[in-house]
Amino acid sequence: MQEDEKYQKLKDIIQVYLPEDVSVSDIHPTSNFVTELNINSANLVDIVLDVEDAFNIRLENEDMDQMQTVEDALKIIDSKLS
Repeated sequence: MQEDEKYQKLKDIIQVYLPEDVSVSDIHPTSNFVTELNINSANLVDIVLDVEDAFNIRLENEDMDQMQTVEDALKIIDSKLS
């Protein structure tokens, strides 16, 4: 799977959990889930579960702790897929 495909897939997952005051166009690789995209911790857990399903990987607690930005999530996904 290409990097841009992974990014788009992740973006599609995140989009579902964005609050009304945040637009899909606000999602960038450097976007912080909590501070910039206003995603609460419950929704962050949902995103993690969706990522596990979408990419057929298993994320550990330490992976979730490191997942601060969209880019972090992509790096973790890459490391799990390799």
